[in-house]
Amino acid sequence: MKTHITPKSGNGKVGPIPVTTSSAETCALSCPFNHANEGGCYAESGPLKLHWDKVTRGERGETWNEFLDSLITTLRKSEDPRQLWRHNQAGDLPGNGNEIDVQQLADLVRANGNRRGWTYTHKPVLNGQDKPETVSTNRDAVRMANEGGFTVNLSANNLSHADELVSLGIAPVATVLPKETEGRKLETPEGRPVVVCPATLPGSNVTCATCGLCAVGNLNRPIVGFPAHGTGAKKADAVASR
Repeated sequence: MKTHITPKSGNGKVGPIPVTTSSAETCALSCPFNHANEGGCYAESGPLKLHWDKVTRGERGETWNEFLDSLITTLRKSEDPRQLWRHNQAGDLPGNGNEIDVQQLADLVRANGNRRGWTYTHKPVLNGQDKPETVSTNRDAVRMANEGGFTVNLSANNLSHADELVSLGIAPVATVLPKETEGRKLETPEGRPVVVCPATLPGSNVTCATCGLCAVGNLNRPIVGFPAHGTGAKKADAVASR
């Protein structure tokens, strides 16, 4: 596994904050957007795919311990003691496939310190998605990270799935939305509020760097919704519309 850090993102929606990319073997096999399943992952297109492929092939990035050293150095250079940074513009939490490497995630939480790091995970945390011991370990790992100040958003495939994930009470939730989603606010089938990512709204000047909602680890935070986008939007839309 290789992980690459970009000290200052050039992505217009993210803004000029540190971002990382992890090799594709970290992606959950249970994720419907995985190219091995239905596909539709936004990271499977454009310049990000080219970069991600190089990280996956080992042409870019560092080993985990080297990456942690680079991350700590990058964050220490910031004048903001509460620096926002996004882990994994592509890839998932450390660990191959469905399993989270608990020790490596704990190391990441420590490296984050008091900064406002955040990420998203499709690693299975619901019963029936994998072996009971894997699901249990993943739940504990996600809970540990959030309690330690590093925000891990559970990634939902649609609004019904979001309700299931919120009910676990271990982490905030983000979800994919149908690509033609209208309006800024929605609700899940169980009435939970959903806020459409402001950076995805037409004409918006908001970026991750100026928003920071996904870095809020409060379990009472609204669900953040991302309309299906990218070249795989049609496939992602089909999953989000279920």
